[in-house]
Amino acid sequence: MNQPNFILILADDMGYSDLGCYGSEINTPNIDSLASTGVRFSQMYNSARCCPSRAALLTGLNPQQTGVGHMVSTFGQPNSITVPAYQGYLNETSATIAEVLKTNGYNTYMSGKWHVGGGYDLTDASTWNPGDKTHPIPTQRGFDEFFGIVAGAANFFHPRTLMKNDEVLDIDTSDFYLTDAISENAVSMLETGTKDNKPFFMHVAYTAPHWPLHAYEEDIAKYVGNYKHGWDQIRTSRHEELKGMGILDSRWEISPRDSSSRPWNTVEEQEWEDLRMAVYAAMIDRMDQGIGKILAKLRELELDENTVVMFLSDNGGCAEFLAEETERPTPLQYSTPTPDGRKIQIGNSRDFKPGPDDTFMSYDLPWANASNTPFRLFKRWTHEGGISTPFILNWPQKIKGPSIVHDPTHIIDIAATIYEAANATYPKEYNGNLITPLEGESFLKVTDSANWDRRNPIFWEHEGSRAMRDGEWKLVSEVGEGWELYNMSEDRTELSNLAEKEKDRLSKMLHSYLEWMERCGVEEWPIPPQTWIPVMHSPHSHSSGR
Repeated sequence: MNQPNFILILADDMGYSDLGCYGSEINTPNIDSLASTGVRFSQMYNSARCCPSRAALLTGLNPQQTGVGHMVSTFGQPNSITVPAYQGYLNETSATIAEVLKTNGYNTYMSGKWHVGGGYDLTDASTWNPGDKTHPIPTQRGFDEFFGIVAGAANFFHPRTLMKNDEVLDIDTSDFYLTDAISENAVSMLETGTKDNKPFFMHVAYTAPHWPLHAYEEDIAKYVGNYKHGWDQIRTSRHEELKGMGILDSRWEISPRDSSSRPWNTVEEQEWEDLRMAVYAAMIDRMDQGIGKILAKLRELELDENTVVMFLSDNGGCAEFLAEETERPTPLQYSTPTPDGRKIQIGNSRDFKPGPDDTFMSYDLPWANASNTPFRLFKRWTHEGGISTPFILNWPQKIKGPSIVHDPTHIIDIAATIYEAANATYPKEYNGNLITPLEGESFLKVTDSANWDRRNPIFWEHEGSRAMRDGEWKLVSEVGEGWELYNMSEDRTELSNLAEKEKDRLSKMLHSYLEWMERCGVEEWPIPPQTWIPVMHSPHSHSSGR
């Protein structure tokens, strides 16, 4: 069999239950079609937040081993020596999937969000230095072609830090929408980049449905009114669907409504809340439409049978609230007026409707709690709501029917799986640098069987939230809190803490966790001193009220 092609699709801030094939009411027929003939994973994990997940996905290493242990800010010592695990951009001792596959005969393409190449001050373009040592761009890390943004969040209609290969682009048209542009450029890369008959690797990294809530009116209209009965009903409905599909064990109770949420019948602006979730759904819908175009192009080129398509999200649903003149989260970064001079209305103000290009809103904690059904907590945390992602693997030439894999799997395992499928050699050295050995483990055997066994535990650390998964046991600690221990076979929604009953097990797992920290250069949080001042909790943390 010829080497397969790969399309690795990443959604941004999408929760565990936000796809039709994972229990949602949102219309995602194209992604669902991948699941209907492929493999769904019920326990695939990401790395809790955008940058760490992207670094882990691209390299098959723990984020700290890549230099992106936190985000794209640089943590330094008093003598200006950077903490290696927290330099804020991919280091040269890691190799990306694009770099590895390129040396194994592949063409490599990326369309979408980068965000592993240093920070950008969105208020001052004169300070941008894409391509310098501390701001590597995709074409310097193995991709033949790149279209997308190199920073994090962006106005979907007028994004900043947009690039085509090594050129920064300015958008001054009225008909630009970032999700569509990512899809269209991916289709174009397929059209022109497959003519030499070489296998290809394509990374499609959407910014949807990350805030701001920006969508087309025709997409929003499909969902207005769908959420008028509120987040409690959505959580219940999705939980029942997930159990009915066989993705969740019926023994697992749904977690209680988050303590920072409130009962729907106490919400005064129900129509406005319905609209916020409708816009969020519309953003996922538009992403699915774009994925449909990519899959259609594959079929047109007669490449679909031997193309491995993977889909996942970089973290759980996002509970961040946006408010003007606060650190929630630095909204003034996104205050650049529209090209025709209109002021951006930043913040979750009920005086404005979400969706248009001159607004900048989020869908907030209660809806994120619904997105993460049935789990606790959100993006940034290492409880299940922050790290659980839908994951779909489709490969028509190898997978002949749908199945569900229930074994714990981590985002770092994806690179290893791709290398085995491509029969690619992972380098010990690249560009004169010794390369860190792969941490991930290949799960390719699931193309023949719905089971696989991960040999080693999975570890997490982000902003002081810590976790370890070893078989059916999970050790987890929310930032600033003590350790909790759960038997995930009996209680994946983390409702029955066994830390007191299983002290010996907790002690042994904690010992393994501390060894992992030392081996991978993980620092205790907060990391003093530093050039970036952390926010210990998001505005609607699990332990704080509104």
